[in-house]
Amino acid sequence: MSERILIVARLSPGSAPEVARLFGESDDGELPHALGVRRRELYQYRELYFHVVDFDGPAGQAMAQARDRADFRGLSEELSPHVAPYDPATWRSPADAMATRFYHWTPGGGAQ
Repeated sequence: MSERILIVARLSPGSAPEVARLFGESDDGELPHALGVRRRELYQYRELYFHVVDFDGPAGQAMAQARDRADFRGLSEELSPHVAPYDPATWRSPADAMATRFYHWTPGGGAQ
């Protein structure tokens, strides 16, 4: 079963092009394939950063695998001047930046 996550963080002013470039380089490599990433979308609203990722399987499992990979740690380090935790006081890992879905609707399934 596929899963989607939404990561919310702060984006440094003017950093969107560099963040897109860094993800573009990473997504051309093996990392997204190794983690089962089906789609990635990045959004910006003022200084907020929204990162939507669809995985082939459980997102938590993919994120756990990511932490053990040098390419993921390298990407995270390269992103650090541009993307910061939304709430630095409570941030311990990427899981602390994941939004919680509280409403879902589909034509065939209705509201959930």
